[in-house]
Amino acid sequence: MRLSKTSEYALRIFSFMINDDKQVFSAKYLVNNLNIPEKYLRNLLTKLTKFNLIKSIKGRDGGFVFAKNADKITLADIVDAVEGMDKYEKCILGFDYCDEERPCALHHRWHPLKQQILDFLNNTTVADLKDKEGNLRF
Repeated sequence: MRLSKTSEYALRIFSFMINDDKQVFSAKYLVNNLNIPEKYLRNLLTKLTKFNLIKSIKGRDGGFVFAKNADKITLADIVDAVEGMDKYEKCILGFDYCDEERPCALHHRWHPLKQQILDFLNNTTVADLKDKEGNLRF
């Protein structure tokens, strides 16, 4: 399974910012360092701000900072903010009704894997993205 490009970009923003979590990051600085198209990045920053994951600081030295502690922001919070978690919680074959009582052909094989993915997203925080050696990989 692979996250959408939108979620990948949002996670890239957080994994970059966490390596200097006290710095104020301008949108231009993030564009120049993350290889994300500017319009796309600004849209993501707006969504992440609306979900109170980052906050915008106005003014000449303004930019973006974490709105709360990095160990309180999960990957699921980020994915939910930029695209919603719905597609990661649904049936792998796309059926509206797929559960233990009315499973699709892959339900019993997919459900444990889906649960592991959801657990990973719900239990991994932005703090876990911090590069302990100080190496940025962008």
